[in-house]
Amino acid sequence: MLPTNLATNEVKNAAGAEIEFSRLSTLDRSVTFAQANEQPNLPHRLKVSHLESGAGVLLRRRSVARIDKTVAGVSGTPRVVSAYCVLDIPVGDLGATTEPTAVVAELNSFMASLGASTTILYDGTGYGSAALINGSL
Repeated sequence: MLPTNLATNEVKNAAGAEIEFSRLSTLDRSVTFAQANEQPNLPHRLKVSHLESGAGVLLRRRSVARIDKTVAGVSGTPRVVSAYCVLDIPVGDLGATTEPTAVVAELNSFMASLGASTTILYDGTGYGSAALINGSL
């Protein structure tokens, strides 16, 4: 269960500094958080949602963790930058969460590390993050 507020290092920026979020809404299988003390014209949102489809052994759950941040573009026009992670699990035909846990760990490692490093890189320089940010392969 997600806490009401994300205020104790649950979310960090590129410099590794905490960003506080407060629960804005909860609806069905979705929760939205807003950055504490954000500018009203530049919303910064964190959303977690789940959607199930199928039945029996064909039951699947698609879960999304997403951050949308509105920033002022160089033109002065508000622009939205989004990042999200999707996990699609065949929950109806799994006996344990071992494999979903494994693929999330592998993705997190790829996004936030460089090879043999044991340090989590929040600054976007992990192999996966850098590829997404720079459009590189």
